[in-house]
Amino acid sequence: MSDKLKIGISIGDVNGIGLEIIIKTLADSKIYDYCTPIVYGHTKVASFHRRATQVNELNFLVINDPSQTHFRKPNMINCWEEDVKIDIGQVTEAGGKYAFKSLERAVYDLKEGYIDALVTAPINKDNIQNDKFHFPGHTEYLQQYDGAAESLMFLVSDTLRVGVVTGHIPVSKIAESITAEKILAKLKLMNTSLQNDFWVRKPKIAVLGLNPHAGDNGLIGSEEKDIIIPAIEEARSNNILAFGPYSADGFFANGTYLQFDAVLAMYHDQGLIPFKQIAFETGVNFTAGLSFVRTSPDHGTAYDIAGKNQASEISFREALFTAIHIVKNRKEGLELNENPLLFSKLSRDRD
Repeated sequence: MSDKLKIGISIGDVNGIGLEIIIKTLADSKIYDYCTPIVYGHTKVASFHRRATQVNELNFLVINDPSQTHFRKPNMINCWEEDVKIDIGQVTEAGGKYAFKSLERAVYDLKEGYIDALVTAPINKDNIQNDKFHFPGHTEYLQQYDGAAESLMFLVSDTLRVGVVTGHIPVSKIAESITAEKILAKLKLMNTSLQNDFWVRKPKIAVLGLNPHAGDNGLIGSEEKDIIIPAIEEARSNNILAFGPYSADGFFANGTYLQFDAVLAMYHDQGLIPFKQIAFETGVNFTAGLSFVRTSPDHGTAYDIAGKNQASEISFREALFTAIHIVKNRKEGLELNENPLLFSKLSRDRD
């Protein structure tokens, strides 16, 4: 039993759907065949949401740290002592404050190796801002915490994987932020992640253009000819099977994405809109390029349905199983490469 992976879960905004989808996921007893979940939050807040979801049989066991984990049970680490005012469906200062307290403690345990992976419930990117969190999202915060030079927002599902060159930045700054060096760095991260995290031996990666119709040979912008194509050529010289640039609209509309193992989009909405249209309920956000594993559902706080017992837990459950899958792939990959078989020529002589 001690071999079961310990998966940390941060609760996100207490006024959103985070705890609802967490509770609905952990109410399924089959989850405990694959991992031991540890939720970072507070039992009083969880009780409020449990009543709303009418999952009365789920009881969290309070522990002080992951070493006290109870297997086959949902565990809870109380990350604060004071009572929290819940204004369900509202954007409040408290919502951001306690979302960060949960995240901060969970990420510390993750980085220290006390838990094997982290699944993050949705935050509000505005009210979570504070002296310690001045980032546009989880991805950038985790990258700095890990000390990684680069990271990749990687949306994954059974049928489609999409990464982005630029993430949470204003649309007006996209073109000036795209460079051949950045595209190449993202392609290297994506290629390595596909090999190590998803065990795709020789990944085929499609690269989208920036402009409509991928620039139409320079008629609608020069970024494809000046930046994107040179980056693709450099990637291929580094043994990365990158192809493109493709016009984003036709690429997704005619199903060309099915011919590739992953797609690199130039900016957030270019990649995430088609991804969510194709794989909304089953999609998972994975932060590739870090020393640890973090996933999340591919949706937000959904204040409009918070507290109404209407939120689907499918994407969160997929995020949990994706985290387990990636951790196991990484561990098995390390074990296989620890003592590789030595190559030796076979003799032509026969006994």
